[in-house]
Amino acid sequence: METLIPRAFSIPNYSFFLFGPRETGKSTWLKQNYPDAIWIDLLEHDIYRSYSAYPERLKEIIFASPDKSAIVIDEIQKIPELLSVIHSLIEKKIKLQFILTGSSSRKLKKTGTDLLAGRVSCTTSYSMEFI
Repeated sequence: METLIPRAFSIPNYSFFLFGPRETGKSTWLKQNYPDAIWIDLLEHDIYRSYSAYPERLKEIIFASPDKSAIVIDEIQKIPELLSVIHSLIEKKIKLQFILTGSSSRKLKKTGTDLLAGRVSCTTSYSMEFI
């Protein structure tokens, strides 16, 4: 049985990145706090292939689930193109909260991707406090 370490982190009501090394409890914490979210795990090969071939699929999934307001995308650095889709959804002022996790923020920065500046906050799982 897993032992969960309490985190000094308040759940924000807006979109955020949660970066940190593997096995620090990011996904476990999110599963506890967002049990009803749409969950997209890019470590799953079939899901990765599906979204890498057609990132706009994210819109289809979201619009097919109007009762869901939180979307967790685990390991977002694997498909940085999804950030453009997320950006367009945020700009439409749709009441959605995106929680984007990753173990490598450097990978995203190197590709020069849209990091949603001013639209999404960034936090790390080392302390799980806002930076």
